Amino acid sequence: MPQTAGRATFDEKQAAECARAFAICSGLGCTVSDAGGTVFYEYGYGCASCGLCAAAGQSGERCAQSHAYGMAEAERFGGKYVYFCPMGLTHFVSPILGDIRSEARLTAGPFIMVEHRDFIDCELAEQPALKGEKLGAAVAVLERIPYVEPRRVTELSTLLSMAAGFLSNAEAERRMLNAGASGRLQEQISSYIISLKEAEGPPPYPFETERALLESITRGEKKEAQRLLNELLGAILFSGGGDLERIKSRVSELLVLISRTAIERGSDPEETLKLSHRHRQVIPQMRSIDELCFWLSGVMNQYMAGVFDLADARHADIIHRCIQHIGANYASRLTLEETAGMVYLSPAYLSRIFKKETGTSFNEYLSGVRIGKAKELLRHPELRLTDIAQMVGYEDQSYFAKVFKRVTGSSPSGYRSGLAARSAGRNGAGKP
Repeated sequence: MPQTAGRATFDEKQAAECARAFAICSGLGCTVSDAGGTVFYEYGYGCASCGLCAAAGQSGERCAQSHAYGMAEAERFGGKYVYFCPMGLTHFVSPILGDIRSEARLTAGPFIMVEHRDFIDCELAEQPALKGEKLGAAVAVLERIPYVEPRRVTELSTLLSMAAGFLSNAEAERRMLNAGASGRLQEQISSYIISLKEAEGPPPYPFETERALLESITRGEKKEAQRLLNELLGAILFSGGGDLERIKSRVSELLVLISRTAIERGSDPEETLKLSHRHRQVIPQMRSIDELCFWLSGVMNQYMAGVFDLADARHADIIHRCIQHIGANYASRLTLEETAGMVYLSPAYLSRIFKKETGTSFNEYLSGVRIGKAKELLRHPELRLTDIAQMVGYEDQSYFAKVFKRVTGSSPSGYRSGLAARSAGRNGAGKP
């Protein structure tokens, strides 16, 4: 049964038909929502039907952030992106493009790419909030979530992106610009320019307004930031005297300030600088002042979304991928540098967000995984300590013993002896 909310500005009927057809053919849930995440239609088992977050006692806010992050990454990576929600379930998304920005999105999922038993052991069991009855409730929910072979996921995401591409073309034919929003923006800017013309003498550049704008961005005050940006654009247009190239230069300077503010507030430095570079390349292509002003308004909101809506979700997705990478490769010579390269971050930045998200350093987490695996292997008396050390990623047995004692408080041989003594005690307890 489709769910609806609000009113969309894109072609709802075609989007709903695409989502329904995809859900029936793929066996996955498919959701149509606007660019902000408001759900209009859901077919099959979608995120709104999933009760895993509720079973774990978590709100849906982090889930919404992960979907917003997936949408942003799909826009960056050619119209499709596969990502994980906070509970470890997989989704993929494709944006429905308007003329200058995304208008809506098609989201498929949730699903899992490992067998249900493996997901329970490797994902649900690692969730600190899932204990006892909660874990049982989560397992019951998981039975409804479909399994998809990893090799099919890329092909399915390609099909969804093609459907979104069809909808984007239909939208482009229907509407070249969001005339209503652009008109309201120009009306506000024009009103401010009129007030400047009524003042005595040419007004100086409003540095106070500029500072107030950057402070509003820092606080996440979108409406106030839009109002101040309109005033600032009015001042730039007034002083520019209609010279488009001169106005472009001032807008480029303002764009640098906005991007620096986003970085200071916590946006990913590397990605924000790349985004700023791409935006500065777009400015020379602008053909009119109206187009430039409307574009800059959208860019500012994009930076603010990167600071307030996507940062936590982006980090959660990156950390999830790193933890999966560690779990699969702990036995090899795994390093922070190699893992950072896998997620396209600098080692220093990954180290900082890993510590923030997990409460422990990358190396401490890796050591914990390795020692946890070693403790399991020590239950097998036929395995030599040298072999166990190598099996969990340590070439030097003495270093392995040192790390093991630091983590557990006991040497590997002492831990094994304790296991044997406890086993013998249990076996002897039942004898007369």
